[in-house]
Amino acid sequence: MEGVSVRKIKKICVFCGANSGKDVAFVNAAFHLGEVLGKRKIDLVYGGGKLGLMGCVSTAVAQHERQVLGIIPSAFTINNLVGETCGKEIKVATMQERLVMMMELSDAFIALPGGFGTLEELFQMISWAQLNIHNKPIGVLNINGFFNGLLSFVDHAVKQEFITPRARKILISATTADELVDKLQAFRFEPDTALSKLKWSPSSSQKEKLDLTLRL
Repeated sequence: MEGVSVRKIKKICVFCGANSGKDVAFVNAAFHLGEVLGKRKIDLVYGGGKLGLMGCVSTAVAQHERQVLGIIPSAFTINNLVGETCGKEIKVATMQERLVMMMELSDAFIALPGGFGTLEELFQMISWAQLNIHNKPIGVLNINGFFNGLLSFVDHAVKQEFITPRARKILISATTADELVDKLQAFRFEPDTALSKLKWSPSSSQKEKLDLTLRL
């Protein structure tokens, strides 16, 4: 990345499935991502517990002696539903509170394969970036083409003029963990001219419960 200004990333939030998926490549990639984060001295923020790919990436990061923080709704901790978090754990009341805390405590975001919850978290972070609520890089690790359909859909939405070309740049993708982290570090936020005028109070998410569920 010679000649490219590199963003300092200390903590990455990873969104991924609480299942392991059909393809063993997903598990291997989750472990490898954790190893890459550990070797690069990057700490992990994630949804807590030890199920599925969430358990794989958190275990790998911890094995490389980096900090792991699980942010988990209290409802999930009843009857040990998701297993023990590999590292420090913060319990929150709601899913929305969880996502806001993830945003505030992380420097970048990566989505691995997952289901509806993973996709919700991914697109929530993208829409918040579009609204200029944060300017942190967001990427998907496209293992064995898992996100091909999603990326094609996003490009289709650009062609149909529901997503601007500028907003499309918010979503980064790569097929390897090292390439993706490099792209996150090189990311330069380009806010929409009109939306960049929006001013969000740092404490407004707690005081006024902003409608952060807004999708554009």
